[in-house]
Amino acid sequence: MNTYTGRVSLPDGIDIRPATHDDYDDVVAFTTDTWGEGSDYIPDIYHDWLEGDDKETLVADAGDAIAGIAQVVMLSETEAWTQGMRVNPEFRGQGIGTALNDALFLWAQEQGAVVARNMVFSWNQAGLGQSRALGYDPVTQFRWLHPEPSDGDLPETVTTNTAAGWSFWNRSDARTELSGLVLDMDESWAMRELTPAMLERAAEETAVFVVTRRDGTKGLAFRTRTYERENDEGVPEQWAEYGVGAWADIEAAETLLDAIAVDAASCEVDRTRVLIPETAEFVSDGALLRANISEYPDFVLAADLTADSRF
Repeated sequence: MNTYTGRVSLPDGIDIRPATHDDYDDVVAFTTDTWGEGSDYIPDIYHDWLEGDDKETLVADAGDAIAGIAQVVMLSETEAWTQGMRVNPEFRGQGIGTALNDALFLWAQEQGAVVARNMVFSWNQAGLGQSRALGYDPVTQFRWLHPEPSDGDLPETVTTNTAAGWSFWNRSDARTELSGLVLDMDESWAMRELTPAMLERAAEETAVFVVTRRDGTKGLAFRTRTYERENDEGVPEQWAEYGVGAWADIEAAETLLDAIAVDAASCEVDRTRVLIPETAEFVSDGALLRANISEYPDFVLAADLTADSRF
């Protein structure tokens, strides 16, 4: 007998419950090789996942095995982010993914969320299909630029005027293409709506870059965080991540990327990544400026949590 109530009927003996540290070995058993040998991040961050009051990590407990896992995080008072959906191959086709997702939605609703978003690699056909089936609709797509860190001084036209940056963002093509979304400053690989308060926080804690020329404000970027990640050879590298790169023309793009390169060097990092809209203009601007474009875009989808009928 299970306690889950949602869109599907789970087999007897399977229940949805909060994950515990004791579930680690069972979770690792089916997540280590999700996309190839040692490719999944969940075994590395599992215990950290369970910390904090702004998130809920759920498992489908089959008694002698864990049938699935997923997590939801509150990024703001009204925005939830779902991630890490994995279903044990031995339990696929039994509604596990739908049950986990329903439970995440319900938890997010209880916290006050009106929207839940997720991210899927553009090459992940199964993940995209599952997200659409679960009630997520397409929102936006983005790509990464990787400008090389470079010693020097910030361009003279770059300021930290967050008010000007916010004004530019609201009328920019980048905001339109990204549906107002940028990288979150606390949760990695998560996107939320940019707010003036976020820009103020970035100005105080990380860095904000606003391109302000004689003909007006023409660009905006901000650093979300620095972090360490191993490269393909297993060597640790330091990264600087920037929540968005938005510009009005190629001159502003060059100025903004120059500022990011200088900032990254001051952070003593090896590599960078800057989120930009996946459009022919923004991506080709990056190519023209030789900013090292990522190979594939990523897709962001969203579910309206005010639609109670989905449950």
